[in-house]
Amino acid sequence: MSAEPEQGASPADAPEAPEAPEAPEAPEAPETVEAPKAVEDAEAKGAVSAPGPDGPKKTTRRFPLLTRDTARPEGGGRAAPGDAPAPARQWPLLSVLSTVGLGLLLTAFDVFRVGTILIGLALIAGAFMRWALPGVGMLAVRSRFTDMVTYGVLGVAIVLLAMMAQPNPWLEIPFLGDTLHRTITT
Repeated sequence: MSAEPEQGASPADAPEAPEAPEAPEAPEAPETVEAPKAVEDAEAKGAVSAPGPDGPKKTTRRFPLLTRDTARPEGGGRAAPGDAPAPARQWPLLSVLSTVGLGLLLTAFDVFRVGTILIGLALIAGAFMRWALPGVGMLAVRSRFTDMVTYGVLGVAIVLLAMMAQPNPWLEIPFLGDTLHRTITT
């Protein structure tokens, strides 16, 4: 006997083939897969995600070839609330810059020593503000420690050099004079 239907018979009269058992349905995959906490922490610390053989992402500590943005330095947030006008949000930087400007103006009007001391004191004040205030706006350039050391060392150096400037220095350091006389012979 053949499995073909007879002529004139409708397809509904044809013998039915046994149905194949249905395969169990696979559980639906979630549409979004959340990254494990360790991967999120690594990405927050600067690790880069790259395709890997074991999965779609592999975390590496290498720096990216292209830098897309930069991180704000600690304490680089606003020094005043966001609804305050722009000058008020940047008051630490503006106070240091205005003091330096006043020092330069005094130096231009031939009050050299006072003007340069004022410039050095402005940098020392910037170092103090960087240490004491939680947010200093654009006065924060690098890490808090680096900014404090940079502003402080430059400020102290400018103040000391202004106090030792000739003629009639306000500060005399004896071994510097002896060193100068031994290195320069006329």
